[in-house]
Amino acid sequence: MLIEQFINEKISQTTSYIQAVISHSLHYTELDQFISNTMEEWTLLKVTDETPSSARERVFWHVVHEMSLHGASALDTNLYFKSEIKTCLDFFSGAGSYPVDCVGWRPIA
Repeated sequence: MLIEQFINEKISQTTSYIQAVISHSLHYTELDQFISNTMEEWTLLKVTDETPSSARERVFWHVVHEMSLHGASALDTNLYFKSEIKTCLDFFSGAGSYPVDCVGWRPIA
């Protein structure tokens, strides 16, 4: 699988998972597991370049790292975090601009 395909697919899936957790139609543990599985799948690609190839990819990695750090339950308990993540989702959909303070790097082996 090409890196760009992987990122585009995961952006779509991540967006769906996050929106479902925010709307309480999916338990936050499912999103946490999805993030963990995504990281495992990424390692199978054996990527050695940490620089994202696009702004969308950079925002994707920012979201993944933030979700890993705070956990999906923070979407309910931390309004600032929820707002930050929603800004990223707006960027993915083309409805918003590049998020302020977005730092997203590819994890490498």
